[in-house]
Amino acid sequence: MRIPLLAFLAAAVLVAIAAASVKAGIGVAPAVVLLIAAVCIVSATRMANQWERVVVQRFGRLRSMAGPGLFFLVPFVDTATIYVDQRIRTSEIVAEKALTRDTVSVDVDAIVFWQVRDAQRAALEIANYHTAVERVAQTSMREMIGASVLTRLLSDRQAADAALKQVIGAKTSAWGIEVVSVEIKDVAIPPELNDAMSRQAQAEREKSARVTLAEAEVEIAQRVAEAAAVYDQHPIALKLRQMGLLYDMNKDKGATILVPTDMVYSLGSSVLGSAMAKGDRT
Repeated sequence: MRIPLLAFLAAAVLVAIAAASVKAGIGVAPAVVLLIAAVCIVSATRMANQWERVVVQRFGRLRSMAGPGLFFLVPFVDTATIYVDQRIRTSEIVAEKALTRDTVSVDVDAIVFWQVRDAQRAALEIANYHTAVERVAQTSMREMIGASVLTRLLSDRQAADAALKQVIGAKTSAWGIEVVSVEIKDVAIPPELNDAMSRQAQAEREKSARVTLAEAEVEIAQRVAEAAAVYDQHPIALKLRQMGLLYDMNKDKGATILVPTDMVYSLGSSVLGSAMAKGDRT
């Protein structure tokens, strides 16, 4: 029973006045009236917090839903039976050794965020709605795991969260409870399967790297073939390219390069004459 302090203070004042009246010789009747008033104040005054709703019954039947704040009962007639917390609450759900659709044993941990939207239905339709939410969430998660393959469960948790929220919410809505969200924390798989999946992922990465390298080789070969076709149609461009290669080979090292005779003649008479003239000057 949540009796506010103000009711106790008022009852204490009335009791003190009754005691003083008896000592003053006023009479017993006024003191009895004051004592009855004090008892009525204490038994009739209740308080609910901002986030609470209270089921008020009269002779075993629902009279009203009270709160938040102060509310009053008819003494010896009304009773405040159930206080319903309407804040968002959390329940941790664990599904151990649950089998996926491809017969893999997994351990799944999840958190369910839920809230009482209809306090009257939550209080009257089910005995213990907190336990009921946990049981429904656990069975729904096992059903979801059994209908999912392991790869999808590991790669697309958002879809699994949304599916669980929809399924659990559909079952708890009849009790006036809304599922705010469901979040899967962890999906644990057997160690040997984890090693196999790691090796498979590594093989997939190596395959992708080799395919990328082969595609690069093909592109390079295509570019080389295009360059050869251009050089075949433009011999002067090929000679200029050869001269550029010779220059690049010699510009930093300052070394003497011996050029085969066929290559010298392929560079053209102008290049050969320039090289001979440079030799005469040196």
